[in-house]
Amino acid sequence: MDDLADFLRTRRARVLPESVGIRADARRRVSGLRREEVAHLSGVSVDYYVRLEQGRARRPSAQVLDALARALHLDEVERGHLHRLAHRPERAPRRVPVARPRPELLRVLELVVDAPAFLIDHRLTVLAANRLADLLYGRRVQGLNLARHVFLGEEGRALFADWEGCTLDAVGHLRLSAGRYPDDPELASLIGELAMGSARFRRLWARADVRRRTHGRKAYQHAEVGRLELHQENFALPDGTGTELIVQSAAPGTAAHDGLRLLASLGATGDPVPSDTA
Repeated sequence: MDDLADFLRTRRARVLPESVGIRADARRRVSGLRREEVAHLSGVSVDYYVRLEQGRARRPSAQVLDALARALHLDEVERGHLHRLAHRPERAPRRVPVARPRPELLRVLELVVDAPAFLIDHRLTVLAANRLADLLYGRRVQGLNLARHVFLGEEGRALFADWEGCTLDAVGHLRLSAGRYPDDPELASLIGELAMGSARFRRLWARADVRRRTHGRKAYQHAEVGRLELHQENFALPDGTGTELIVQSAAPGTAAHDGLRLLASLGATGDPVPSDTA
């Protein structure tokens, strides 16, 4: 499958004709724009655009990609993804960066005591976590793949209060990672496993949506302390490995803040957190 062609087709199907000044009638049989309409709006020939969607045209210029991005109403994340897909080097597979958190970074993680905090790699696997994160998930979270937890287990579905939103975030993140690291066999294996095990994953993956989450709401339904409405901040590490530090906090005086304090007190005995398998 040609990822660039697939991405163009799905973005074209998403654009409403009315949004670009094209009058649609009942005889229209395509979802979104026609190929010739995209070509006209972007200023490229119909033949060239058709060849792009069929995977027969390679390495379009940056100017063409920017014109297509405007015609297809791509946001900044999607525009960057489009350029990466179009300009993949035609050479031997490149090495996938290995994320190995430095001891100094692990110490910083442990300094976060009032909020769940953890490190994830580009595959959404937890590399390290503080104790409050373990308590939030009810298990030792290091080594847990969050995409598997969301899509393939009942525990994940029960824990995430906005489960559908979490599935969108997970697929969008993995789509971006697949664009950045096309030669990663572990990522390809994970995507195949999720596609085999989850009909929802297959449907969302076929949409080719990409997402980069930087901050926002994260809601949990914890078995012991109830609903926790947390604020999540994602900090991308500048080491080129795709590693992110995630911190989920609650404002003082809120029910979620009280819930986190209660959760911390429940784990204050120092008993080990169960190390369930992912």
